[in-house]
Amino acid sequence: MAPVSVAGAKRVAVRRGAWIVFADECGQTLRAHKATTWAPRGATPVVKVTAKGTVRVSVAGLCCYRPGERSRLIYRTLLYRGHKGEPKGFREPDFIALLDAAHQQLQAPIVLVWDRLSTHRSPPIRKAIAARPWLRVYLLPSYAQELNPVEKVWSTMKRSLSNHCVSTATDLTAAVKNRLNRMQCRSGLIDAFFTGTGLSPPTPARP
Repeated sequence: MAPVSVAGAKRVAVRRGAWIVFADECGQTLRAHKATTWAPRGATPVVKVTAKGTVRVSVAGLCCYRPGERSRLIYRTLLYRGHKGEPKGFREPDFIALLDAAHQQLQAPIVLVWDRLSTHRSPPIRKAIAARPWLRVYLLPSYAQELNPVEKVWSTMKRSLSNHCVSTATDLTAAVKNRLNRMQCRSGLIDAFFTGTGLSPPTPARP
């Protein structure tokens, strides 16, 4: 694994005929995000939320880019209900399973770009990367969220959940998946997330 510039990752991907895949994780709890809304004059809008407990939906997402192909969003969720022994977030086997699934779906080598989270640099991850000749991994500079289009995915998802009330872990998971599934169907939106990273939107090849 090595530091990377977006332009450098693109050059490596072109040489290998690979997809550039940006990765990141986020979490969503039962506490709704506040946002401005409409209400009758003089009536303050009230949003009732369920903030008790430690329920959390963790999401690991991949924004996938290759010129001439439709942009892709691939994700997995992990529900933490606060029970003893439950994982609170994604671990090394979860990340590897997601990358293997992405490779199977994309049917091409992957140039993976992600941040410097300790889990991303752990010995099990390094061993798994070394065992996968189709995978090259590069690390983003520290504090460089603007270079990762997946951050835009999270921002859009959380904004769409503003003032949205759910009371159970099942409902929260369904709401998160609903927003992400909608984005998966809008490749043009995923294209827009790439523009801020220095990558031009890919133009799908004509049949």
